[in-house]
Amino acid sequence: MNERPIETDAPRAATWLGFVLMCLGMFMAILDIQVVATSLPTIQHVLAISQDAMSWIQTAYLIAEIIAIPLTGWLTRVLTLRWLFVSAISLFTLASIGCAFSGSFSMLICFRVLQGFAGGTLIPAVFSAVFLLFPLRLHPIATTMAGIMAVLAPTVGPVVGGWITETFSWHWLFLINVIPGVIAASATPFLLPRDKPNLSDLATLDGYSLGLMVVALSSLEIALKQAPQQGWLSPVNSILFVTSAAAAIVFARRTLKAAHPIVELSTLGTRAFAIGCALSFCLGVGLFGSVYLMPVFLAYVRRHDAFEIGTIMLVTGVAQLITAPVAGALESRCDPRWLSAMGFGLFALGLGCSAFQSRIADFDEMFWPQVLRGIAIMFCLLPPTRLALGALTAAQVPDASGLFNLMRNLGGAIGIALIDTILYGRTAGHAEALRDRLIAGDITAARAIGLDVHLFTHRPPDVSDATVEAYVRPMVEKAAFALSTNEAWALLACVALFGLMLIPFAGRPTQTADTRSSRPTSAPNARSPQQ
Repeated sequence: MNERPIETDAPRAATWLGFVLMCLGMFMAILDIQVVATSLPTIQHVLAISQDAMSWIQTAYLIAEIIAIPLTGWLTRVLTLRWLFVSAISLFTLASIGCAFSGSFSMLICFRVLQGFAGGTLIPAVFSAVFLLFPLRLHPIATTMAGIMAVLAPTVGPVVGGWITETFSWHWLFLINVIPGVIAASATPFLLPRDKPNLSDLATLDGYSLGLMVVALSSLEIALKQAPQQGWLSPVNSILFVTSAAAAIVFARRTLKAAHPIVELSTLGTRAFAIGCALSFCLGVGLFGSVYLMPVFLAYVRRHDAFEIGTIMLVTGVAQLITAPVAGALESRCDPRWLSAMGFGLFALGLGCSAFQSRIADFDEMFWPQVLRGIAIMFCLLPPTRLALGALTAAQVPDASGLFNLMRNLGGAIGIALIDTILYGRTAGHAEALRDRLIAGDITAARAIGLDVHLFTHRPPDVSDATVEAYVRPMVEKAAFALSTNEAWALLACVALFGLMLIPFAGRPTQTADTRSSRPTSAPNARSPQQ
């Protein structure tokens, strides 16, 4: 067993540079999801992909990513943090090249799976590095750097993807990963601490548990993707949900008894970590939900293109950048529970403000809710991360970081599924209600859809009912969609409020990080006691 202690003195400049490159790799992995989404129609046309199959370009990536995230702890013990990152960023770069030069749908899906698996390990590896590479006093700085990259990528993704799509070909959505990937893969072996891999641990891999985890997570992801259109309790989705739950239960029971678990679940017995994971889940619902909901509204109702949508959404990113240094400074001085409470309270307010948007909402009306959310997100990410991981030993951090980040991604997947359920399920009802009110002569309904009141009350006699219906139908559909969007915003706000109510149950935070200098960073055969 390699017994390298945590650095307690000021880390070398090389360590900081290596960490910056790790953050860059994570940024590219998260950005990739957003930029590809902007060019799905283009890719569909070039590769002759059917409408039903097009969404699998994203789903394949997300399934592989969500499977890789909880495996990061085990991979860190086997490969060490340095070689795990080098392997992951190299695979991500090669897979990006493969995606760019794919000539068929099946080839693109294969490379997207590899890309997603590699990208999934990069996210928790970076947050593990915060606690494994730096002493306690530097955690706020390192966490702030990682947090900025983690939340900025989804925000700037639409504008980057829109610009690339309009300026270059879709291939460059993947090729932009190559230069950063090559630099990171080439430099980090010489910058990060040199631990010795524990390749003998490969023999301890429990293939049955791995299979159960893959079945549980992939079934859940597919069911969430299909639920809004097919119904949450449709026969196929019911089977998928039951399969996922059964596989998860058997996996948890087997893992808790295993001498060499692929995912250390005992850390969930630590109250602060369990609450931190719940907060990460709530953040995922709000963060990924809002990043998904805004482009949908702006594209369908306001008819903006990808670049215009990205420009509007940059407000959140700018607010995050301005807030990050403040959040980092306060994190080292204040109780993370109070900072988390402020963050989730402000986040709920920003989400709730968007629940009252009109159908003509645009940059001006969206500005202040975005500012509130941008400020809040940094306080919803940084303090809960310290609350969750700060009380754990160094040997527990890699697995715990994987679980912590997995909860955020699961929250995002469930949040988007719930949003789509509202949009698909409620819009038709709102449209029918608006039609009934228009038929009854309700002037407020005419104003709500943007219909000229004079035309509504003084219909020309030579205009047929069919002409009126054709003219009014798109206006009704957009107004109904805007009402459904507001309900989705309200749902996201409620989830943020739920996160706020969970914070008092975290208990007073404890700090064991200052004693980690005597603990190993890689303990392949050690089972940490339940705290």
